[in-house]
Amino acid sequence: MKLKNIYILSAAVGILTLASCSDTLDVSSPSQMDQDMAFSSTEFATNAINGVYVLFCEDPYTSRMCGVWMQNTDVEAEVPSSGVPASDRRAVWSMQAPAITGFNDVYNAWNNNLQAIERANQVRAGIDKSAIGQSDEMQQIKGEATCLKAFRYYLMCGLWGDVPYYDEAAKWGDVIDKPRTDKNVIYSRCLQQLVDIEPNMKWSDVNTGGIERMGRDFAIGLIARLALFRAGYGLTVDGTMKRADDYLDVTADSLTVTYKNLSGAEVTASSHNDYLQMAKDYCQKIIQMKPRDLNPDFYTAFLNEMNYTVVNNSEVLAEVAFVQNYGGDVGWSLGVPNTDGCTNGSTTIQVGLTPSYYMSFADGDYRREITCANYNHAADTIRAAASTSIKVGKWDRGLAAKDLGKDSSKGTGINFPLMRWSDILLMLAEAENELNGPTALAKDALTKVRARAFSKADNYAEQVTAYVNSLNTKEAFFNAIVNERAWEFGGEGLRKFDLVRWNLYAQKIEEAMRTMLCWGINHYYADIEKDDAALAKVLREYPEVRNYANWANKLWYRKSGKDNKYTDIKWYNTKYQIDYDDATMTGDGWSSVNWGSQLIKRTRSYSYKGTDYGTTGSKTENKDAGTVTYALGTAPNNIEFTISKEEPSGVTRTDKYEASDYATRLYRGYSNGALKGNGVAPYILPIGITTLNASAVLNNNGYCFNSTEMGEGINVEVATIVTENW
Repeated sequence: MKLKNIYILSAAVGILTLASCSDTLDVSSPSQMDQDMAFSSTEFATNAINGVYVLFCEDPYTSRMCGVWMQNTDVEAEVPSSGVPASDRRAVWSMQAPAITGFNDVYNAWNNNLQAIERANQVRAGIDKSAIGQSDEMQQIKGEATCLKAFRYYLMCGLWGDVPYYDEAAKWGDVIDKPRTDKNVIYSRCLQQLVDIEPNMKWSDVNTGGIERMGRDFAIGLIARLALFRAGYGLTVDGTMKRADDYLDVTADSLTVTYKNLSGAEVTASSHNDYLQMAKDYCQKIIQMKPRDLNPDFYTAFLNEMNYTVVNNSEVLAEVAFVQNYGGDVGWSLGVPNTDGCTNGSTTIQVGLTPSYYMSFADGDYRREITCANYNHAADTIRAAASTSIKVGKWDRGLAAKDLGKDSSKGTGINFPLMRWSDILLMLAEAENELNGPTALAKDALTKVRARAFSKADNYAEQVTAYVNSLNTKEAFFNAIVNERAWEFGGEGLRKFDLVRWNLYAQKIEEAMRTMLCWGINHYYADIEKDDAALAKVLREYPEVRNYANWANKLWYRKSGKDNKYTDIKWYNTKYQIDYDDATMTGDGWSSVNWGSQLIKRTRSYSYKGTDYGTTGSKTENKDAGTVTYALGTAPNNIEFTISKEEPSGVTRTDKYEASDYATRLYRGYSNGALKGNGVAPYILPIGITTLNASAVLNNNGYCFNSTEMGEGINVEVATIVTENW
């Protein structure tokens, strides 16, 4: 029986051993049942660990922390509606967290994580006390509990920054209303626990449940990931981005981790570089002890998940075993839209991909085709999507192997990857470069990832061999890693936290905004260049604007099949501008979707003799009579008059070119629509008001909450052209 099918069957038994004792933080405390009995057999211990896994199937993780809240980055971003939403997930999308202190989803997610952490601590404590606690099976279960705890703290520190840390299981009389603990302390303590238990764990291909449980493979990978986060940046209470080395005594016991390096020597990590070395050591450890290759086809791992096929000792090191009809929103809130009565049910997709991300892929990179769904399904018919409606193509409920049913929505049962082998390779490349520059080791790891991406491309030599060989400085190679992780993991919920630890979140938002704006300007460039002042302003403020002149304003396509698959759309152009005439293209059977033209808007308004007539205006020339008739405004504020075409009209037409509402709203909580923010993206969520009211020590002071923009966003003005006597 697959693990996902026993989550629900056995989790209830496990939960019985973990009764709640506190409404304040909703953590669980010692069992009403004697703990010695609860962990007297591997069967009972398995039930208990299932009680931790099952929390992945609850709504706070399935849609919120799994994908929806892992936005707004330069990769994943979903545009919120107008207005500043209170108690709404859209405030998370636009980084307007102060609006949602009363949002119940935030409260639930906080509790979901703390409940999982406490249950994991209970399992660890129970096994330590058990008479059979040193058996292979019990040590494996303890390892899973340690991984689950560390992963939940990875989520909490990424979303809330500094959070309360619970090192051990709660006992009667313990003070569980704790203040925030610095995230670097939490990373260090979780790392030490992982390091201590990892050698006692089983590899996923021999462990019960395989990759649907957390095996030694994932434990080693998680150590590498957390080591990079411990080496990286995070938002501090004073509202600045810092590494631990910048403000803490990293030699303190709470901030150090002792482990054995590849040579078997015991070393202690404390500094930024020490943790980079630790990440490198553990990536190399798994490569040496349990090597594997990437799937030849990038799509395979995601097809396996849509086919409900679990493959151990392959590319995926661990994945969440979602349960059909009970949790699991992959293919519902994350994936390709299916609407209007599709055979396999409906979606409410809330994770998008930015137009600039789609365009960033090099020609021949197969990952764009799989990752970026510039299409959707409606009534079992495939349709092309505009550039502002690109979704994650890795998962498509319309292609799910199971018959989910026309009335189905949530609970697809499609699994979600927590770590893939390409992550190991890219973490190794990153750590090695940071320590020693772009060595052969670093380049080889990067090459393996790019080799698959361009395996079907005519320009393989250029994009793999020549590309990697050209990265001969530490800075160039680091930038390549930043880009490669974007292209490799789009939609998998890694980008947000990556940008944080690199201290690139604000910078990448600004780059994405600027790229989209420059691309959009080219849609109206021919109009702008007719006005000397407007053109001078554009070239002064956006000197690189013409670098995007060949990026498409429209994509042309037509249907070429009846299978409702993405391959049924034949694209005339997928990225670049072409010379076309709308009537000719349409006559030849081609249809179009807006692309770069979605990213800038022109607002045209009219005035006459000092009166503003808004955005409605027309003029009609009567050549025979030599007259021009003007119709301005709408009733009751309207006027119509006819004059000789030689006579000055007195009508002023004003064309205002600015960023579209889409481009403005994506990141409005960071910059309020301006192209430059303050250099620190306010990514941290607030602690919910219910939790704060029940706590004597927790608060939302600092962490950029006071400075976060709460407006609707200001559309960036590009140019204004005033035409007198229009």
